[in-house]
Amino acid sequence: MNDIRRILEPALTITIMSVDDHPIFLEGVASVIANAPDFRLVAEATSGRQALAEYRRVRPDVTLMDIRMPDMNGIDAITAIRAEFPHACIVVLTTFEGDTHALRAMKAGAAGYMLKSMVRKDMLSIVRSVFEGHRHIPPCVAEAMATHIPADALSPREIEVLAQAAIGNSNRRIGSELNISEETVKVHMKNLMAKLQANDRTHAVIMALARGIIDVPMRSTT
Repeated sequence: MNDIRRILEPALTITIMSVDDHPIFLEGVASVIANAPDFRLVAEATSGRQALAEYRRVRPDVTLMDIRMPDMNGIDAITAIRAEFPHACIVVLTTFEGDTHALRAMKAGAAGYMLKSMVRKDMLSIVRSVFEGHRHIPPCVAEAMATHIPADALSPREIEVLAQAAIGNSNRRIGSELNISEETVKVHMKNLMAKLQANDRTHAVIMALARGIIDVPMRSTT
């Protein structure tokens, strides 16, 4: 679709929607685009749900999508947009280098994965590349995806145990929260540490957070 538009109208600019819940970062993206004659910022959104609404309204050529946002995260927003618009071209723009985040984004239909540190230097060339039908994953993320075990090697229960450990819960408390025995928790912990090749539970949590297997935890106030 985009290629046809290029043939019919060679001087056409690439329209972009920027999605992020940090106003300062949105301003940074906007300033980069403002100085590029072949690109035009047509919409901004600060949540996944707003991104879906704005996409319906403006149909941008390329969408830059953050991962961690309120209301609806970036991965779910990509899934929702692509469900309605299968040809939507979306690049995940994030601070997270975790290979699991990248894998989830690509499975959801993202055309590319870009670190926020790359915006000023590489963003426009990457946007142009994905607009032309290519995919983009930073070498550091691609290497992690190639060398690490896939996140789905952990069972859903093992991920739940890991998430509980990330907020500092003991094995007994994890068992209570998940309605399983403390011994079962220990078995899950042993198995997941072996799969992640972690030295101990703290190392396992750090690795899982870095790779995006679990999100940054928020301790309950109750």
